[in-house]
Amino acid sequence: MLTDYSNIAILLICAILFVVIAIGLPVILRRSGVVQHKPNALKYNIYECGMDTTGKTWIQFNLRYYFYALIFLTLDVMVAFLYPWAVELKNSGTLAFASILFFILIAVIGYVYAWKNGALEWE
Repeated sequence: MLTDYSNIAILLICAILFVVIAIGLPVILRRSGVVQHKPNALKYNIYECGMDTTGKTWIQFNLRYYFYALIFLTLDVMVAFLYPWAVELKNSGTLAFASILFFILIAVIGYVYAWKNGALEWE
């Protein structure tokens, strides 16, 4: 009879085995000769969109890209929370409605804060 902790131990052992196999299998296959290893200087050249790059290849991205990505992510999370709530809207009570309004209020405050600080403006 397995206890709750033994189920967790089995899951942990399976996770560790998966990681070891996923990392070790390519190394074993390369050393055994199944996968060829032919290093070449051309393989390590920077290649983008079928054309050789011009200018510096390592550039820093503008921080605004990350702000847009974070705002997009919060919008996706908000939609992921709102959809099940909207499906069960008839069965939920006023507490559920108040909690989702509070959730939307926090998101709107965050967007207004980002807008006021200029995080949504592109220069």
